[in-house]
Amino acid sequence: MMVCEQFRRAMLAEPSNDDAELRLHLATCHECTQYALQLRRFEGRLERALRVAVDPRLMEQRVVTPLRARGPRGARPWDPPHRRWLAAAASVLLGTAVAFSLWLAAPGRSLAADVVKHMAEEPNAWARTDIPVPEPRLDEVLIDSHVRFRLSAGLVSYASSCSFRGHKVPHLVVQTGSGPVTVMVLTHEALRSAMRFNEQGYRGVIVPVHGHGSLAVLERGPDMDIKAVEGVAARVQSALDWTT
Repeated sequence: MMVCEQFRRAMLAEPSNDDAELRLHLATCHECTQYALQLRRFEGRLERALRVAVDPRLMEQRVVTPLRARGPRGARPWDPPHRRWLAAAASVLLGTAVAFSLWLAAPGRSLAADVVKHMAEEPNAWARTDIPVPEPRLDEVLIDSHVRFRLSAGLVSYASSCSFRGHKVPHLVVQTGSGPVTVMVLTHEALRSAMRFNEQGYRGVIVPVHGHGSLAVLERGPDMDIKAVEGVAARVQSALDWTT
């Protein structure tokens, strides 16, 4: 049976794909249904951004700068063909830049939304406590991601191996002076650059980890600002020892 990662790879390759196996997966997976809707909306924006009408006759005209004849006072100077061609080319480049920026932003926004959605499924993880997870349990949760966690990052009060986008990922809660902070180790989710998000009462950051996917760090409530969350993310990232 198709898993979420296979479905999403197929959709990225061809968003209009209507294969029977894809339809079957959509019928049983709400997260991938939302992913497909977002991807198809993005494809629509991309198509509109690139839909720039260029007169082909302008492309055929030779770029020649004619001598300007002195005309009546107030008359608008003649606009040479090469200027119209340059304007059309600039429009194409602008449309491409907009489309490219939309493409870069879409996966990150979708990932942040999925992280926030996952938080609602484990409300008990947010408890304030000074009782740490036993170290053998913490190692067990992290072993499949080939990482160990040095306790210098803070007290880990919760550790679970969670299903996320078709993979088992470590879901940790680190206690800080401002309250609990959730950490998700996303070895299968690569990002080009760090991104902040603020959705449904959760604030956080997803940071790329070179060669090891990314790290999502978030908090809820008014007790911590985004700079503090980013500080926790940096501390946690420095406390991870990758075993492969």
